[in-house]
Amino acid sequence: MNMGNLSRLSDAKTRSISPENFTGAKGKGGMADPATQAGQRNVANASNAARDLGKGWKVNPFITINAGETFTIAEIEGPGAVQHIWMTPTGNWNFSIIRFYWDDETEPSIEAPVGAFFGMAWGEYAPLNSLAMTVNPGSAFNSYWKMPFRRKCRITMENIDDKPMNLYYQVDYTLTEIDEDEAYFHAQYRRTKHNATSVHTILDGVKGKGQYVGTYMGIGVNNNGWWGEGEIKFYMDGDQEYATIVGTGTEDYFCGSYDFDTRKKNEAGVEIVDYTEFNTPYAGLHQVIRGDGHYHVQQRFGMYRWHIMDPVRFDDDLKITIQDLGWRSGGRYLPQTSDIITVAYWYQREPHAHFPKLPSKDELEVN
Repeated sequence: MNMGNLSRLSDAKTRSISPENFTGAKGKGGMADPATQAGQRNVANASNAARDLGKGWKVNPFITINAGETFTIAEIEGPGAVQHIWMTPTGNWNFSIIRFYWDDETEPSIEAPVGAFFGMAWGEYAPLNSLAMTVNPGSAFNSYWKMPFRRKCRITMENIDDKPMNLYYQVDYTLTEIDEDEAYFHAQYRRTKHNATSVHTILDGVKGKGQYVGTYMGIGVNNNGWWGEGEIKFYMDGDQEYATIVGTGTEDYFCGSYDFDTRKKNEAGVEIVDYTEFNTPYAGLHQVIRGDGHYHVQQRFGMYRWHIMDPVRFDDDLKITIQDLGWRSGGRYLPQTSDIITVAYWYQREPHAHFPKLPSKDELEVN
């Protein structure tokens, strides 16, 4: 669906799942009763606020996920497609793990801390305004990736923190026939801290036919100077030592240039050099954490690149790496040991290869 065909009628059915309608069933939303369900967790959590108004008046707008608990946000019988997801997770975004399962699979096709999945790996809000994802004040996470399924869709959220978290959410989907050439959406989280090789693997081990559609990357720099000389490489369909697609630099891949700097002169004529955040439909440097010189000292950055108009298509296999390079004396490259977090987004036919094990809670923590 796009602006050009919004006027065309369809037999597809529109449905939505939220805490006010856990199943998305037609005509079954807003039925929680504060009088009879008060005190029941995830059934009438706003019963006190709605006590004067009664049934139908915002009785159960959110859920609480206890420490160590996994909650099924949505379970949908297909065929159909998820079209939009909105949520506002509280607590530590690195300790809330979102997973998607297509059809009857037992291993998720999407697995990531919820913050990283929506481009907020450092646990701090920054505006993100793009076609595929938006993050709006103050913690409104939105995905517009199309996610088709044939038999079933199951979405869960696991709270690995030691305290409860609240979640407002809405999953908007359509029930409709899915064509044979529609592939399944996948997303995978990876983190490299102090990598001795100075090469971060964004994705590896993908088998089958599909197309790569996006990268989120957060980088925490451990040295002074410009940090983004590294090249991205796409190895596909049997590539070994040398890749088919090789970029020219980190900021170039994320559709920027020259260190993401905006060079200006102040009133005294002194040149001021600074990073410039930007958001566009397909790419952006949406987050620059400059540090406060006290406890919050490290420079950290967040950026995204959506291959919406230029998907990277592969027939058999795919591997993606990015180099971690800065500058040292004498105009030489500096192999770095940065803290790099990525989420890779792609479509492929099932079954997908096994994902690497998600890092432990301590390894997911940002400190």
